[in-house]
Amino acid sequence: MTDTSRPRTNHSFTPDPVSFAVIKSALDAIVDEMAGTVMRTARSPIVRDVLDYSATLCDSRGQILSQAKTVALHLGAVPDAMEVIVDRFAESACEGDVYILNDPYAGGMHLPDIFMVKPIFHEGRLQGYSVVIAHHCDMGGRVPGSNAADSTEIFQEGLRIPPSRLFEAGKPNQTLFDVIRANVRLPAMVLGDLDAQYATCRTGERELVRLIERYGEEELRRYFDALLDYGEVLTRNSIAAWPDGVYTFEDAIDGDGFTTDAIPIRCAITVKGNALDIDFAGSSPQVRGAINATFSFTKSSAYLAVRCALDRDVPNNAGVYRAITVRAPDHSILKPDMPAPVAARALTGYRVVDTVLGALSKIAPARLMAAGEGGNTVVSIGGYDKTTGEPFVLVDMINGAWGGRTNKDGVEAITNPAQNMSNLPIETLEKRYPLRIEEYSLRPDSCGAGRFRGGLGLTRTYRVLVDDTILQVRADRISTPPYGVDGGLPGGLSRNILNPETENTALPGKLTRIVDKDTVIRHEQAGGGGNGDPLDRAIEAIAFDLREEKISPDFAMRYHGLVLAADGRPDAAATETNRRQLRAARDTRKETRP
Repeated sequence: MTDTSRPRTNHSFTPDPVSFAVIKSALDAIVDEMAGTVMRTARSPIVRDVLDYSATLCDSRGQILSQAKTVALHLGAVPDAMEVIVDRFAESACEGDVYILNDPYAGGMHLPDIFMVKPIFHEGRLQGYSVVIAHHCDMGGRVPGSNAADSTEIFQEGLRIPPSRLFEAGKPNQTLFDVIRANVRLPAMVLGDLDAQYATCRTGERELVRLIERYGEEELRRYFDALLDYGEVLTRNSIAAWPDGVYTFEDAIDGDGFTTDAIPIRCAITVKGNALDIDFAGSSPQVRGAINATFSFTKSSAYLAVRCALDRDVPNNAGVYRAITVRAPDHSILKPDMPAPVAARALTGYRVVDTVLGALSKIAPARLMAAGEGGNTVVSIGGYDKTTGEPFVLVDMINGAWGGRTNKDGVEAITNPAQNMSNLPIETLEKRYPLRIEEYSLRPDSCGAGRFRGGLGLTRTYRVLVDDTILQVRADRISTPPYGVDGGLPGGLSRNILNPETENTALPGKLTRIVDKDTVIRHEQAGGGGNGDPLDRAIEAIAFDLREEKISPDFAMRYHGLVLAADGRPDAAATETNRRQLRAARDTRKETRP
């Protein structure tokens, strides 16, 4: 159990509203500048192009003041990492220090995500911290990319870095740099991304010091406390508008790579006054495969889902967490014990988000949408270029579809709401790796039907151009579809296919295998769930989807009751008659169901 509440401070301080707004906006501008610095200076495609990184500023106690518009699932885990950093280093911190960690059992999430933290000083006094998290392309271990779903203990997953000084008083820890260089497959790229994180921490430091010099340390500290209190108050005000009660929901992961048995994620949200309790009792015990999620990541996923249901003007700071309590069973997939593997834990985070959003849809349905594609699919392909002898590691994250919204269809070919990422352009992929993309398209009929349909999933087909290559896939929603809401239907299921034009072999959702030259791997991603009754969808919207070839005539007739005239155009009158008959038959089935 975690209680993120903290006593509010400075009750006697009344902030000037203009200064309050200026300081809040300044902090937001600083973290967004930090985010831009990462993108401009990173070396690896997964950071620079896919945007798998995040940035935030914390106060001197390690509390989040503002978050950049980056990977949302990272940021809710910052409090646990900062608690470890502050406990370990705050008393001995000095100007020029930089700390890093990636150990999931000491404040981290999974090994590719390295937290970098730089304490910020002004005139010798600690004022706050710059924090940057980046997903590194490789951290060693048994497979390229350090991201396999079929590892069975964390020792197989790569280099664990406990909370450590990377710089001490401005002097680099050469031993630690050497250890990292010696244990990763692409040291120039990993160290280059660490340089980008360092430059970004320096950016946050520079701009926060400027803010301190403008307002003064004590005055700014009072405003920081007021900002956190403001985040708490607005969060509690939003929750107070929700009806008290207990709201439950259950979703599932297809399996962990060793079994295809559904892995349940269950939550019960209790709304009581202006506070929220999220309890994951009944969720799966920890599993053999590497989809276990650290409790910090579970909390981050839950916070994010709740934030989606709050008012838009609620700031993204640590004050939000004070109104929310998150609980998960010990020894579970959401709170595993060492040495449980966690490399592919993002999948479980996505399902936590889906489960919490499903419960919240019973509380604030107008604010939420149906389930999306189930989280991005990760396709990792690594090996050695036989012409140069150089290693290569592709970590491709396929971002697909949103669920149908209350007044709009789901968006397509876009990041899952739990992230803020991008699909890797095929031109970049083919230039950097011995691979060819043979198809990259929207997948017709993959949407969940509804008054507002879900977005279409993506299809991505890879041809491997070298022998002896390690393929890893982390996909889901192959047997458990993305749910619809308010009568909307589930989205289509995912598929992985080996050599679709020849043997056409179905592959499991999670796998690691060696493939040779000219092997073709096709991933068909799930579509988003629908929102609202499919028989209420506007005929004009159906006709548009038919023209765009997003759905087939068979889909339109089966799920929307569409009737086509002899000229192939929708017949509005016949469609309405057919829909009345379909509704009547459906109502009769409901009445006679035992």
